[in-house]
Amino acid sequence: MRLKKALNEKMMDVRIRDKQLNEGKLSKSEVAKIEAALPDDTKNLVNTEEVDENAPGHGPLLN
Repeated sequence: MRLKKALNEKMMDVRIRDKQLNEGKLSKSEVAKIEAALPDDTKNLVNTEEVDENAPGHGPLLN
């Protein structure tokens, strides 16, 4: 069961997805269905300009 879950998760790797689409093993409607089920993580989005350059783990900006 774990192998099947891992393979399903890897199916959306762009390279594997494109190969499966080209071989006809995956349809565009299946891809759209999977993508529609993905959670919306835009609330976690951070613009690089918003990151405090003095925060721990962030080096100096290179200009």
